Amino acid sequence: MLILGIETSCDETAAAIVKDGREILSNVIYTQIPLHMPFGGVVPELASRNHVEKIVPVVEAAFHQAGVKKEQIDAVAVTCGPGLVGPLIVGVSFAKALSYGLGVPLIGVHHLDGHIAANYLSFRDLEPPFLALILSGGHSHFYNVRAFGDYELLGATRDDALGEAFDKVARTLDLPYPGGPHVEKLALEGEPLIELPMTLLEEDSLDFSFSGIKSAVKMVSEKIDMNTQRAHLASSFQETVFAIVTEKIRRALAKTGENRIVIAGGVAANQRLRELLKEIPAEVLYPPLSICTDNGAMIAAAGYYSWKQGKCSPLSLNARANLPLSSTKDMWINY
Repeated sequence: MLILGIETSCDETAAAIVKDGREILSNVIYTQIPLHMPFGGVVPELASRNHVEKIVPVVEAAFHQAGVKKEQIDAVAVTCGPGLVGPLIVGVSFAKALSYGLGVPLIGVHHLDGHIAANYLSFRDLEPPFLALILSGGHSHFYNVRAFGDYELLGATRDDALGEAFDKVARTLDLPYPGGPHVEKLALEGEPLIELPMTLLEEDSLDFSFSGIKSAVKMVSEKIDMNTQRAHLASSFQETVFAIVTEKIRRALAKTGENRIVIAGGVAANQRLRELLKEIPAEVLYPPLSICTDNGAMIAAAGYYSWKQGKCSPLSLNARANLPLSSTKDMWINY
């Protein structure tokens, strides 16, 4: 089973071909970071136009890299939400046209389903049930993965996602966009010497809240000598938010009785977080750096398991900027 996966939910134009939901034959990613860097964040209109320019060469490169002809693929999987609606429309429209032209099924994929499925590509024997924690620029969500495509939401951010908090703190620290890697690098030069609020919410809550610490970093930055304390502030922020994450993981494991959790999303690439996850008393899995951030391979893998369940999408499939992971029934028709 060969599936072409297409991902255009934000600022990466990505395409990949995956075999049987587990083997990556190609994985091509064109990033728009240089385009958006002068603005300190993603400009949706610029992102949409750039996806239009790049999607054809990126998909062609994915076929070339895999050594596969278009007529050999069995289905086209595409991110249909959530994300920026303009970029999503580019990917969905292209996938629908290709699906129709080749006469193969179209499979709409939820972006977070893709991030979870990245772990299926990394761990060939991984199967549900397990817990999943998605940490990215737009999401900080806990799920109980009961079966392939069957998710129970356990907790989510009440304000900023963790990746978003990293980006906003980076601006405070006068660091480039995207902020995560730059905050991580600067933190290596400092020590967590500055006390910041550790928001854990209610005793049994698995929700997150990162707006308070983001605001605290801003206030502290206005009171200290940033020439000498900036690295310490970066280190203090990173250690505090990761202490929150690891505590929430411990709570989730205790609350559900599970002993295995997968970490997904761009923040999962942070090396300090990976060090701290080694201290968790459970099996903790995370994908390699190459498929932590948005990519087409994870979309193809998620699409494969939808296809195995007899699900495909109608050509009326639409892009949806807001799409809860538990509300995808209207994406499917049975084949």
